Amino acid sequence: MALMTVDQVAEFLGVQTIRVERLARENLLVPADKDANGKPMFSEEDVKRYKTLAERLGGL
Repeated sequence: MALMTVDQVAEFLGVQTIRVERLARENLLVPADKDANGKPMFSEEDVKRYKTLAERLGGL
């Protein structure tokens, strides 16, 4: 399982990092782990599924 940082997720989704952090806080994108600094790390598969769902619902 590949893990992505907040910055990588933001780039992949085409949004700002603050938006990714908000998605994590609201449990819309659940972190798989945390890095050494306590920042969330996300499963690449979960991020891809979230992007697909968001696009179906009308965009990010």
